[in-house]
Amino acid sequence: MRAPERSVELTQVTEWEDGRVRKVQDALAAEEPLEIRIGGVPLTVTMRTPGHDLELAAGFLLTEGIIQSAEQIAGLRAITLENGLRSNVVEVELQDSDFDPEDLQRNFYAASSCGICGKASIHAIRVRGLRQLESGFRVDPEMLCRLPEALRAEQAVFSRTGGLHAAALFDGEGQLIALREDIGRHNAVDKIAGWAVLEKKLPLSQHVMLVSGRGGFEIVQKALAAGIPILASVSAPSSLAVKLARELGLTLVGFLRGRRFVVYSGEFRCVAAPGPGGSAA
Repeated sequence: MRAPERSVELTQVTEWEDGRVRKVQDALAAEEPLEIRIGGVPLTVTMRTPGHDLELAAGFLLTEGIIQSAEQIAGLRAITLENGLRSNVVEVELQDSDFDPEDLQRNFYAASSCGICGKASIHAIRVRGLRQLESGFRVDPEMLCRLPEALRAEQAVFSRTGGLHAAALFDGEGQLIALREDIGRHNAVDKIAGWAVLEKKLPLSQHVMLVSGRGGFEIVQKALAAGIPILASVSAPSSLAVKLARELGLTLVGFLRGRRFVVYSGEFRCVAAPGPGGSAA
C-alpha cells in the first residue's frame, strides 16, 4: 500500500549509535490541521495526517451524529487554492438534515492525541442515537489472532516513520477490506467510517475493526456509529469504553497480541463460554 500524498515529510537528524554520530535523513509522519465546514460555516479543526481527507470529514459527520447516511451529503470537496494546491479545508453541503451548529454542545477543536477533549459532557455523546447492535455475527478466535500481523503488513506510513496509528477493517474471514493511518487514532477510525459512508456500505454489521492503539471511549462510540459489532485493539480499553460496549452489545477485545486476547464485552461473538474447569465448553 502506498503512502498518501503529503502524509510523510523528510528531515535531517543527528543519529547517535554505539558512540558514533552521523547526519541522516529521517521520515516523519506529517501533521497538519484540517478544517471542516458545513455550508461555509467552520464546524471543527482537527490535527490529522493528510490523506483521505474527504473520508475523514464524512466519517466525522457520521460518528458525531450529524448525518446517518451518505444520502444526506449533497456535496463534499477539498478546497483548492489559486495556485492549484489543496488547502487544509473540506467543504460539506448537507441535505435532509436538521443540523444546527447552535445546538452542538461541543467545542470541536480536537488534538491529535485525544478526540474527546472539549466535549461538553459525556451525556452529550451518549444521547447521540447509538443503537443496540445485532447479535448474529460470529468469528473464529484464531482469525482474530491473525489480524495484528495483517494490519502491520499494510501500514505504509508507519513502516517509513514509526509514528502513526492505524485502523483496519476486516470481514468475517479475516480478509482486509480497508486500512487507514493517522497521527490521531480517532481520525484513523473516522477515515474508515467515512470510507463506508462514501462507498454506501453502512452499517458495517459483518465486519471487525482493529485499532493499533488502545480502545478508548471515543473509539468505541465511533465503531458503534458505524454499526461495527467487534472492535479489537492491541492495547487496553478504558473503563468507560467497557461500560458503553456492554450497554450496547459491542464485542470489545483488548491486548490482541500473538495467540492471546482479553474480551471485555460480548464474548459470545468470538469465544465459547468457559466450562467449570476454565476451558471452553
